[in-house]
Amino acid sequence: QVKLVESGGGLVQAGGSLRVSCVASGRTFSNSAAGWFRQAPGKEREFVAAISWSGSITGYADSVKGRFIISRDNDKNTLYLQMNSLKPEDTAVYYCAARRRGVYSISYRADEYAYWGQGTQVTVSS
Repeated sequence: QVKLVESGGGLVQAGGSLRVSCVASGRTFSNSAAGWFRQAPGKEREFVAAISWSGSITGYADSVKGRFIISRDNDKNTLYLQMNSLKPEDTAVYYCAARRRGVYSISYRADEYAYWGQGTQVTVSS
């Protein structure tokens, strides 16, 4: 059984930075692509960023491109999302997700991720 646990969320002022992390347990994290999604109150869950199994390929939503950076440390089974120049509209619960073992390519679709964390709240004040 795969378990993903996010941490690092919190309250930050607009223009500030925050890094959220996601630790995977139960299997070797390096065997699949992973990503971050977010869900704001009253809105559907949306794609934020994704990274291939090796970390060599990344993809971003237009709304965060140039401000957020996704990365991973497979030796530590950890996924990261560095968020810079934060805006109030970035306020949401952030979820990490992993694709099935052996699926190495990135995806922008939530239904193509098999494993999900419980989420961490990020609040950006204006």
